[in-house]
Amino acid sequence: MNPTQPTTAVTPHLRRVAWASLVGTTIEWYDFLVFAAAAGLVFDKLFFPGLEPASALLASFATVGVSFLARPLGGIVAGHLGDLFGRRAMLVATLILMGGSTTAIGLLPGYAAIGVTAPVLLVVLRFLQGISAGGEWGGAALLAVEHAPPGRRGLFGAFPQLGGPFGLVLANLVLLAVSAATTPEQFLAWGWRIPFLLSVVLVAVGLVIRARVAETPVFAELRRTRARRSAPLAVLVRTHLRAVVVASALFVGVNLCGYLLIAFIGSYGTQKLHVSRSAMLLVGVVGALSWALWTVLGARWSDRLGRRRTYLLGTVALAAWSFPMFLLLDTGSLPWMLLAVFGLAFGLGVTYGPQAAAYAELFPAAVRYSGASLAYALGAVIGGGFAPLVAAWLLATTGTSLSVSAYMVVGCLITFAGVLAWSERPLREREESVSIVDTAGAEVAG
Repeated sequence: MNPTQPTTAVTPHLRRVAWASLVGTTIEWYDFLVFAAAAGLVFDKLFFPGLEPASALLASFATVGVSFLARPLGGIVAGHLGDLFGRRAMLVATLILMGGSTTAIGLLPGYAAIGVTAPVLLVVLRFLQGISAGGEWGGAALLAVEHAPPGRRGLFGAFPQLGGPFGLVLANLVLLAVSAATTPEQFLAWGWRIPFLLSVVLVAVGLVIRARVAETPVFAELRRTRARRSAPLAVLVRTHLRAVVVASALFVGVNLCGYLLIAFIGSYGTQKLHVSRSAMLLVGVVGALSWALWTVLGARWSDRLGRRRTYLLGTVALAAWSFPMFLLLDTGSLPWMLLAVFGLAFGLGVTYGPQAAAYAELFPAAVRYSGASLAYALGAVIGGGFAPLVAAWLLATTGTSLSVSAYMVVGCLITFAGVLAWSERPLREREESVSIVDTAGAEVAG
């Protein structure tokens, strides 16, 4: 072996990095997604009881979207500080913010106790969750990708991506357990609070795990050579704006379709199709586990075939499955509904799996946290931010779920445009170690 070549061995430290990326993002997304699930199940009754049922549900879904307005702010702040002071410090800060906000929601009185103050505080706490989510993903993605051996950026980048589906599984399982252990009246009165209060324990576990991981070799090299930018956000906007636009577009379709799985399908099944809550939570769990499976496979494919080809496959699959998915869901039959979400998960995973590596390769190291976080947040706002709200409005306006399918296709077309505008270099040109200060993505930014 040439001693000057970086090793591709997976060391115990790299395993700790992968584990820390997975566990930390799973906890973050559990906190973030349990809110989305509760919004479709109970928040309309607890915080908006004065509205008629359809309007209350729309108001409840609107609180989900509030967090997406905060995500660009979180991405800007955490990205700027992460490029200045390191990835690890911001991961700890965002995890604490998310855990504190989630726990506070679990303690929040309803409208019946404190009136209009209740929904106002709910919105404020959701906004803080959004700030945390906007800043956390970029750091977790870079923690994994910047430690990755050559040729395995996609695979290592899949670990923080798994936090989304695993967080959804955990949220649905906890909600399912609490729902099974309580009557509908008890669940509405106090049972829904348990998943939020559980965040205290989960965050403590996450902090212990992340404290054992060192700063990434890329940032350590930036610090050693004093190559860090004093104003990374300004440099990003001035010289890499096109890369931000492309990266944002890459996330729109998968985030839009993903949030329909996360926050819309459950309430659609219970309220429109009259399927039991337990059955819909099971559908959500199967969808999330399938999403995780295809995320890993999509990441591995991207290391072999290239990020762009893999993204293209996933985007086309999402668009093609949009109409069959709702036709299957509308049967109200559990086996067909499980097939519907399994098919959706293929497109979600194949686009979601390569995303961390793709974002890292789109931006040079000195502005990478800022670029990845801002693009991720903007893509989330455009794509998933108000997807459940828009889907509910389309359903109420048109009376057919196929209008939601058309909405999914529109999101996929935006991502398809991003893929076409993405000038990815061949894989063989990116096999150098990421532990040096690189300029990957300059061809996109220029």
